[in-house]
This record gives sequence, structure tokens and C-alpha cells, in this order.
Amino acid sequence: MSVALQMDHDPHETVLSARNVTKIYGSTHALKGVDFDIRRGKVTTLFGENGAGKSTLMKILSGVEQPTGGTIELDGKPVSFASSTDARARGVSIIHQELSLAPNLNVRDNIFMGREIRTTRGVDFAEEERQVRQLMDGLNQDIDPLTPVEQLRLGQQQVVEIARALSINARILIMDEPTSALSAHEVELLFRVVHDLTSRGVAIVYISHHLEEALHITDHAVVLRDGAMTARADVADIDLAWIVRHMAGENFDLGSPPAHREFSDVVLSIQDLTVASTVRGGPPVVDHLSLDVHAGEIVCIYGLMGAGRTELLECVAGRVAPLSGSVRLLGQDVGKLTIAERIGRGLALVPEDRQRDGLVQTMTVGRNLSLASIASFVRHFVLSSSREGGLVDHSIQDVHIKTAGGAAAIGSLSGGNQQKVVIGKMLATQPKAILLDEPSRGIDIGAKTEVFRILSRRAEAGLAVVFTTSEVSECLSIAHRIIVMRRGRIAAQFNANATKDDIMAASGEAVVAA
Repeated sequence: MSVALQMDHDPHETVLSARNVTKIYGSTHALKGVDFDIRRGKVTTLFGENGAGKSTLMKILSGVEQPTGGTIELDGKPVSFASSTDARARGVSIIHQELSLAPNLNVRDNIFMGREIRTTRGVDFAEEERQVRQLMDGLNQDIDPLTPVEQLRLGQQQVVEIARALSINARILIMDEPTSALSAHEVELLFRVVHDLTSRGVAIVYISHHLEEALHITDHAVVLRDGAMTARADVADIDLAWIVRHMAGENFDLGSPPAHREFSDVVLSIQDLTVASTVRGGPPVVDHLSLDVHAGEIVCIYGLMGAGRTELLECVAGRVAPLSGSVRLLGQDVGKLTIAERIGRGLALVPEDRQRDGLVQTMTVGRNLSLASIASFVRHFVLSSSREGGLVDHSIQDVHIKTAGGAAAIGSLSGGNQQKVVIGKMLATQPKAILLDEPSRGIDIGAKTEVFRILSRRAEAGLAVVFTTSEVSECLSIAHRIIVMRRGRIAAQFNANATKDDIMAASGEAVVAA
């Protein structure tokens, strides 16, 4: 049922509006008569679970897709955006949840792709580079314009995506999960940029699954649920409980550590591990780090961007070679084994970037789920479809993937369900230890809760779990032990009774200010 909520503010403040907008994909009603207003010089935050229709609505407002019904109004007049290029020409720019950068091009060329600065002599690369340096200075980022994007960490790539949108001088800027890979310090810098933009009259639409963070930046909140608007309010009238209640219909929490017991057997042992910097001559990104993880234990690794969290997990999983140190699984040295061999021994990694490293976009949900276990279905070079189908059906139920079935396209799933496919794929290998790099990145509170429940249940059965996070609240959810990394080393260790202040102080982090 559609809930059309009329705004009670001066209509002249409204820059862009959706009026009774619907969007239908086959039998799926993604949007059901949505009314949505974007105000000049204000931040309007759109909340909702994965699959609620947020990204669909934003794609329509930015010209990426066309509505099935309803109208779009720009400055009070009906408008139809033929494409995202058309929308940008009219002052509407969007930063998508999934990065849309060309990894083989440098930062400068990505920012000016399709709108190069040209003179009679050709492209003015020097002027483009100057403008990019100015953008990076404004974002307080030390990113060289000539650096290939593929050499940047995910958080730095997110900064490039933001800089590209800001370079267009948009009247309306839609930010779909712009901070999903940013540290708290970078989020603070972004918020300063947002405040500066709104002070100049730019209208901002902000979408984030980081609910507490979003409350710091928003002026108005709108909640979508199952394609319909369920609530709207000014920020002075809402709190975290209000958002969760209207998003999910009940108050979620992220769980608590599985019942305490004495841990004995060490499953994963990392000793004196050192990983080289990606910058020539730079200090190690992981610096003589040692860590033991026991059967049934959940260890959370927290740290700012650049602390070495991702590099640590990738080295342990075999994606990056160490300079020194050892990795042992159940007492056996796995340091010389390939990634596939480590998976076969029981060591699995869920990567940070599910789109790039976790999924094959041309494969179905089922094939993605069975991919890491495919060898177990092959006998004499023949694939057993029945055994593969059994694993796929079991995995879909085990990790609660909302899908039409194993034959569905992976792109038909929401971000949260895609993440559960990646986790389900690695759990299907029957690991003894699982490493998860930012497992809740870009998923809503409901999906996040389900992911943590899955990990808790597996830990109770004896699985050793290590996960990284950039959200302090996640450290204080299911983890038995919290490791804080700083400059490649372990700066502090805490148990589940730690406070947010303890963790943030150990990481060198400052609380994001409103």
C-alpha cells in the first residue's frame, strides 16, 4: 500500500520532486506511488532496507532509469531525463553505491571522462590535473591525479568517485552510500564538504546504512519500505529507534557474543607477519604482527583506513605474499599454499569488495554459491548437477538469501543478499577459519543482523571467525575479542566489555562531529 506524504514546507524550496512515481520490473513493483522532495540547501536522507527501492528511486531522479508511472518535476515543472548525461546537464549528479570507475585509467582521466577540457591543440591535461589537485586539496586527500585507480585502496577510490561528482558543480547531488568504505576521519572531512555545499544552496540526497552517522548530517529523513514511503520527519523529531522502527518494523540489535566458554585449540596462528607497503620505500602495511584465533572464537579487527586490516587478511588468505612471518592452520604451515589450496585446507576469505572480488556478475546465484566448492562435485571430469543443486538449495536456506532460486541472475539481488551469497559461498567450503573483510559494507541493519547471526551460529559450532569493521558499534556486537590495529601493528586488545571511547582512542580516531 502506498503512503503518499505531502511536504508542508514552502514549495519554492523544492528543487526536484517525484510525484506518485512507480517502477515495475516484470512482476516486481519496486516503487509504489512514491512522493519525494529534494530541498535547496538541505540534506534529505533516504533510509530503507536493501530492496526497499532507494537506489531505484535515485536512478529515476538522476536519469539512469525511466519511471513506469508518475512524474518528475524540476523547479516545479515536469521534466523527463533522457539519460544520466541529460540529468547532469541540468545539474543533477549521482554517486552510485557501487563504484563506476575505470580501474585502468588514472584519477585525472576518471574525473574528466567524457567531458575532457579541450583546446585547439587537443585535451588540456595540465589544466585537468590542476583542477583535480584542487579537488583533492578541498577533500584533504593526498591522492596524486596521475595514479592509476586500480592502485588505490577501496576507500581512496570512493574519494575519487566523490571528487568526480563534485567537479560537475551540481545543483543536486545524490550520494548513494558515499561513506561505505571511508574511515571516520574521512567521513568527517566529507561532512565538512557537504556543509559547504549546502551553504551554497546545493541540494543533497544522502543514502546510508550507517544510521548514527546519517543522523549527524541530515536535515530531513524519509523512509522507504517495500517500495512505498512509510514515514518522513525533520531531524529534530527523530532518533535511531524511530529510523529502525519505520525501516524494519521492529527494533534490531546486532546480537551479542556467543555464550562465553574457555577457548583451547588454536585454529589460526599468525606469527610475526610483515607485509610490504604498496608505495616504494614506504613502511610495512603490516608490521611484525602476531595473533592466535581459537575454535569458536569471534575476533573483530578495528582500525582506520591504512591501519593494515585488509592487507593482513589478504596475506593470511594467500592473496598477498608476506615479507616475513608465518601462517598456520591447525598447526600446519600454509604459507606456501595457493589460495585454492588454503580454501581446501579450511581457510576462507570473504573479500571487502564483493562486486570486484566476491561475485561473478555473469553467473547465476547458484553458480556463484557453488563456485568455491566446484571440485567436490566433479568426478572423472563430469559435474554432478544434483549434488551441486543440493548445496545451492542448502546454502540459500542456511544464510537466508532472498532470491527466486539458484537460477536467478546475481544482479537481481539486493546488496545485502549479494553479500550473503559471498558469505554462503565460502561457508559451503566447510572452513575451519573464516576471514571477513568489512562483511556489513553497504548492507542495511536487517541484513547486517542476519549476517552476524550466521557468524555467531557457526562460531558456536566451532568455527574460528575473524572480521574487520570500520563501525565501532559492530566491534561491540558479537565479538569475543576486539583487536585495534594502527599503522600495521596491534595497538590494543579488548574484550566485549570495552567502550566505544576505548576503541576509538586506541585507533587514534576522533568522534565525528555534527
